[in-house]
Amino acid sequence: MGNNLTSVTEFILLGFPLGPRTRLLLFGLFSLFYAFTLLGNGVILGLICLDRRLHTPMYFFLSHLAFVDIAYACNTVPQMLANLLSPAQPISFAGCLTQTFLFLTFAITECILLVVMSYDRYVAICHPLRYSTIMSWRVSITLALTSWVTGVLLSFVHLVLLLPLPFCMSKKVNHFFCEIMAVLQLACADTQVNENMVLAGSVSVLVGPLSSIVASYLCIPCAILKIQSGEGQRKAFSTCSSHLCVVGLFYGTAIVTYVGPRYGNPKEQKKYLLLFHSLFNPMLNPLIYSLRNSEVKKTLKRVLGIERQL
Repeated sequence: MGNNLTSVTEFILLGFPLGPRTRLLLFGLFSLFYAFTLLGNGVILGLICLDRRLHTPMYFFLSHLAFVDIAYACNTVPQMLANLLSPAQPISFAGCLTQTFLFLTFAITECILLVVMSYDRYVAICHPLRYSTIMSWRVSITLALTSWVTGVLLSFVHLVLLLPLPFCMSKKVNHFFCEIMAVLQLACADTQVNENMVLAGSVSVLVGPLSSIVASYLCIPCAILKIQSGEGQRKAFSTCSSHLCVVGLFYGTAIVTYVGPRYGNPKEQKKYLLLFHSLFNPMLNPLIYSLRNSEVKKTLKRVLGIERQL
């Protein structure tokens, strides 16, 4: 057994059990989605950098969200596309653990960022006169850094617990990337501590933050109704609805995957949920914000010169 413990230098990602034609079709489709993800989030980042009118805390946090979505997709989608072209793709042991660490880092960071963004909207709508004081640039930068540092530190805890585990069983990871629970199933040691930490971490970064977001949005509708101008109400509802759509998509799939019943859902279903979480969420976020946010649409028109033509 000692030889087996030190012989695992790579894992094999099984991906999706599909036929050649289906894999080729999905490769083209997912490549298109991946390109839209990079383009959409890249446009959001570019618009925020180019237009000084978007240099506010709200769009500062949105730029971080766009960057996280790009990194999130780049961490898992290229490997999945390669797997669709050539099934059972190998990935080195170090590469697998790095992918696991980065996936957790970006996922946790996005969780915290969404909470920060909801707090920003709460302050802007419920305490508009104190907004510039409460959400100063110093506070905004601190909140953004806290999101990233929290994501890195919590992911590092999972990595530290994962590294000592011996892998002497099958090298086949039943997933399209090195998802932590799929990797833990290959260990030939007791992984109860790891699984409990994943569950505890999921509850702390999903259920807790989601409760905070819900609490803040319970106060926002009453404050919006007190706004005198109809334009102000419409703008507030539009901004908040965009954020709620993103929150619902992200937290919904993540909670079902990591906090929901472990034995109530087949592994294949959770694999497809994570596909939605890794590919479709990052692609939909810029669409939601650009379609529902008037400021982003106006800035895009200005950059493209559409307003001058009209």
